[in-house]
Amino acid sequence: MSAATPSRPSRPTRPTKKVVVFDYGFGNVRSAERALARVGAEVEITRDYDKAMDADGLLVPGVGAFEACMRGLKEVRGDWIIGRRLSGGRPVMGICVGMQILFERGIEHGVETEGLDEWPGTVEPLKAPIVPHMGWNTVDAPADSQAFAGLDDDARFYFVHSYAVRDWTLEVTNPLIRAPKVTWATHGEPFVAAVENGALWATQFHPEKSGDAGAQLLTNWIETL
Repeated sequence: MSAATPSRPSRPTRPTKKVVVFDYGFGNVRSAERALARVGAEVEITRDYDKAMDADGLLVPGVGAFEACMRGLKEVRGDWIIGRRLSGGRPVMGICVGMQILFERGIEHGVETEGLDEWPGTVEPLKAPIVPHMGWNTVDAPADSQAFAGLDDDARFYFVHSYAVRDWTLEVTNPLIRAPKVTWATHGEPFVAAVENGALWATQFHPEKSGDAGAQLLTNWIETL
């Protein structure tokens, strides 16, 4: 009788990450929910304070005007939730206008609105022959980017926007502090397409509408949670 073949030890399964898509009335929450579920996250759409604080990751979508998004966010204490999570190193990801409101301010139709001021910079009208910038475009990501790991340089992402941050002004002089990784795209002129800054990630494009490339980026985010 031959000896029994020893069984191969099973790999430990990673716990499913819980992600809250923050519902403050200004975002494609269902599209985001489906995209996150596709990459294996446990997803809930809510504005509940405790659930938003306790989740492994908080995704903040955004569509429409900068001023309206900021007003809607403050009405449900979203600004406070984002600030509290980031102060504790808890991951947050902003998408489209959900990225724009992370900057110092936005200017639309001559109206200036204060943002969350996580980064210095102004969201301004794009200077391009055709606005809005609507459709697929490539990006120029840093070589050591975590967000774009596993993606080719010609990967394309879906954009819909008329405003953007055209200048990155944050300078990090302390060698003990890691500088944010900034990804650029071009439509008429260069603009900030994504930022990775420790627990805070953001994209001007819509990863939830960007097919396999967007799914890879969301997978990369989930793996950091």
